[in-house]
Amino acid sequence: MIDYKGVLNTIYQEIIQETDKGEIASYIPELANVDKNTFGIHLQLVSGDAFSVGDSEKKFSIQSISKVLTLALALSHVGSEIWNRIDVEPSGNPFNHLALLEMEKGIPRNPLINSGAIVIADILLSVLEHPKEDFLDFVRELTGDYSIDYNYTVADSEMQTGFNNFAAANLLKSFDNLHNDVSDVLDFYFHQCSLEMSCAQLTRAFYTFADQGNNIKGKTRLKKSQIKRINAIMLTCGFYDEAGEFAFEVGLPGKSGVGGGIVALLPNEFVISVWAPGLNERGNSKLGMEALEKFTTLTNQSIF
Repeated sequence: MIDYKGVLNTIYQEIIQETDKGEIASYIPELANVDKNTFGIHLQLVSGDAFSVGDSEKKFSIQSISKVLTLALALSHVGSEIWNRIDVEPSGNPFNHLALLEMEKGIPRNPLINSGAIVIADILLSVLEHPKEDFLDFVRELTGDYSIDYNYTVADSEMQTGFNNFAAANLLKSFDNLHNDVSDVLDFYFHQCSLEMSCAQLTRAFYTFADQGNNIKGKTRLKKSQIKRINAIMLTCGFYDEAGEFAFEVGLPGKSGVGGGIVALLPNEFVISVWAPGLNERGNSKLGMEALEKFTTLTNQSIF
């Protein structure tokens, strides 16, 4: 029997003593205001038990972690048609890289880089009557928590500074892989990235991917085949050009965001979320990566 509480306490005590905490993502002005010393973990077992340490109830901007949730919602509406417009290969490049998009004629490498997520946003604009409200309702239903909301100040901050995303969207539009107005698509995209959750809420949101499509309340939200594919994409593409390193060191499907959050899971066993705002040179939470490596090492639990 694994002493999860003891494991999390051990990790917490080791991590908070680290002096190099990485760098805050200051290119989004609102994110620059976050305290670099913040650190929290929340673990939810599929069996029902949950464990937390540190700032696990403090909300933060989940940023690119939201891409998994929009992908899930789009898959639930249009199914495998998605793959006509987006590939499923690792990019091997930073999340906002544009060169491949032009070389590959407007087909993003995968749905978890910015260009791929922008195409997913376009799909949702086409199939949802009230996209921002409907996506928020979807996340609230996954978690059973209706307090979850967007941070509208962060969304506005991204709109004012998201020049690279405007470039990606216009490039997609030039290849006819964006069917709605660029400004409308990006308005939705910036709002999805501004979604605020705590580690505890984020863990509950991703419970569906650990329990074969059933949300934490036991309601089936996605097909098992869709969960399988989403988890595979998280493993191979969830950390941009550090996905191989995460698979090597941690060995779990997961997703990071430049807000400093990481969520990872072991199918049929658990979901774990970590928040440490300081990033490494590849845009992933420095201490979050270390914490999850320690977790799978101490518990001997990974997909490998």
